[in-house]
Amino acid sequence: MRFDHAGIATDDADPLADLFADAFETPVVHEETFDGLQVTFLDMGNGYFELLEPLPDADGAIPGYIDSNGPGIHHVALGTEDIAAALEAVSDCGIDLIDEEPRPGAWGHDVAFLHPSTTGGVLVELVEH
Repeated sequence: MRFDHAGIATDDADPLADLFADAFETPVVHEETFDGLQVTFLDMGNGYFELLEPLPDADGAIPGYIDSNGPGIHHVALGTEDIAAALEAVSDCGIDLIDEEPRPGAWGHDVAFLHPSTTGGVLVELVEH
């Protein structure tokens, strides 16, 4: 596995993307509307920042996260070539799975989340490439 991206919950992705583009000289490489979110990926060279902005009246994990914690890092994602095998391997290590089976994620990738109670308090996403 390798680092893929850091998911950042935000109330307004456009100015944050502009700030990161200016400060870190990183381009926006992908944008989409997905699952009640405006999702923006910035290429950091060795991974991405994924900006997650809830659409108006959206429900789900990101609006709830922002309401409870404010904007900030929501999750860290690791890329894998075989998400089913990765889920089996982490489960065998005692990590609890939020997603027993992969589900559709941004950018057309299959994803699955690991429960932070068994990953040191970090929400970890697996992303199949």
